[in-house]
This record gives sequence, structure tokens and C-alpha cells, in this order.
Amino acid sequence: MGDVWKALADPTRRKILELLKKQSMNAGEIAAEFNMTKPSISNHLNILRQAELVDAKKVGQNVIYSLKTSVIEDILNVLSNLTNRGED
Repeated sequence: MGDVWKALADPTRRKILELLKKQSMNAGEIAAEFNMTKPSISNHLNILRQAELVDAKKVGQNVIYSLKTSVIEDILNVLSNLTNRGED
């Protein structure tokens, strides 16, 4: 779960997750939302994939990225358990 915390620590990656919450997008569409190079966006996407926060699916010549909610749900459960003192 360490990769998840690293991925979420960066504001650019959090913004990418916010974009993907609304709809699946390819790397070019994501890059258009930022003032940085495509290789930089690609690096951020790779970190999000390694943390299993996004799925990547090849469609033709494009890779479509989408939000992967299962890991996010796991994180919320961990945080919820940390805040439930004495309830177990």
C-alpha cells in the first residue's frame, strides 16, 4: 500500500484521479489539462498504474485510462479503521 500513499502525495496525480473520476481518458486528453510535457504525464500515469489506482486498456493506438475504485475503497477502509477507536 506504500505505492498508493506515494501516488496520492502528488497534487498532479490527485488531479489526474479527479479527471478520471468524471470519465475515462487517453494520455493526450489528460496531458491537455496540464501545463507539462507528455513524458511527465506519462510518468505520473505509470505511478498511478503501479499503485493500482488506474486501469489502462489499449484501444487501437490509444491507451485509455480509467479510475480503479477497488484500491480507493481499500484505502478508505484502512482510514476508517484507524479512526474507529474502541469500537472493535
